[in-house]
Amino acid sequence: MENKNTENISLESKLYTAQEVATILGVSKTTAYREIKRLNAELEAQGYITITGKISKRFFNERAYF
Repeated sequence: MENKNTENISLESKLYTAQEVATILGVSKTTAYREIKRLNAELEAQGYITITGKISKRFFNERAYF
């Protein structure tokens, strides 16, 4: 049975991957994973659910220096 209250929200459009973070920051993919891990730890400390290797675009853009 389909839940009519659920909207089709693409998580892909709300999250950056490690490759995207690496490209944005101009760093290696390994460094991007390290930064994502650090940022996700901040989110977890605030009670948010995180996904390994991905970061909220909104949170990343708030924390990035541009």
